[in-house]
Amino acid sequence: MTWGKWLLALGVLPVAIACSEAPPPRQTDLTQSQETIASSGDRVQIVATFLPMYWFTKAIAGDVADVELLIPPGSDVHEYQTKPADVRAIANADLLVKNGLDLESFLDETIANSGNAKLKQIEASRGIEAIDRLSPVVEPLEKHGEDHAHEEHKNGHDHSHEAGNPHVWMDPVLAQQQAIAIRDGLIEIDPKNRSTYEANAAAYIEQLKQLDREFQEELKPYRNCSFITFHDAYPYLAQRYNLQQIAVVEIPETSLSPGDIQTTIEAVEQYQAKALFGEPGVDNKLLESLSQDLNLKLYSIDPLVSGDLDPQHYFKAMQSNLETLKTACKPLS
Repeated sequence: MTWGKWLLALGVLPVAIACSEAPPPRQTDLTQSQETIASSGDRVQIVATFLPMYWFTKAIAGDVADVELLIPPGSDVHEYQTKPADVRAIANADLLVKNGLDLESFLDETIANSGNAKLKQIEASRGIEAIDRLSPVVEPLEKHGEDHAHEEHKNGHDHSHEAGNPHVWMDPVLAQQQAIAIRDGLIEIDPKNRSTYEANAAAYIEQLKQLDREFQEELKPYRNCSFITFHDAYPYLAQRYNLQQIAVVEIPETSLSPGDIQTTIEAVEQYQAKALFGEPGVDNKLLESLSQDLNLKLYSIDPLVSGDLDPQHYFKAMQSNLETLKTACKPLS
């Protein structure tokens, strides 16, 4: 396909592009006073910001606390706009569980508007060493770095997370650390149910350990496999299992710019990419056409921000991602 054809396609066909051992327990981030819920038999009311935080919290809380999801499944967490119902939910909550690393940037104003001075918070990523820009194409290619950087800002690709890449839940080992933080926060606010939280957390963490073992074993033959994504959501996953994610854009955008297309074409050459990865539930017609021109297959990888509310869905989605990575990285016969 000629460069002129791609410019025409961009004008008429926008593409939506969505968003080991666990360490010992550590201090949690309960940002208000350390008073616990009164021992009157009241159930702790918890709000979790988005699906992975909900899954981990619900799995650990079980039936002894009420857990509500703030951001509906499938919503773009990066660009989420709060609604009056969200303010009411936080106003009535005892505890808020969030990922942190600036992902839920809307929360400060929402919490202030709720008027809930007694709200306690758990930042599940607290203490995790965040990576900044592991993906080589997020930092512009050497060949036309300054021009592409300018174009990113011009096209609105400037929603960078100063605290580091927030997508830590995509790594099953770091997910264990998040589960520990949530467990410890629940115990601190509701000590009478300590044994339940500890037992539930232990069972869920064992599943995360098993998932990590499967990823380690099954991806071992594909070390250094490189793949291109249109959302910088997978560097922790890639780093853990010796793969190379090459992200064309940092935050999902509503359409690919001419610069994004050019970067993709150059990245395939420079990094010998094995595949292009889109995300589920989006119109990938432009990516399909691009993949054909580049002679690469287009696969779907799940950032785990959509799905059902069952905490086991995390494992179902991650198993699917594992199979996708194995297929994409397998050498052509």
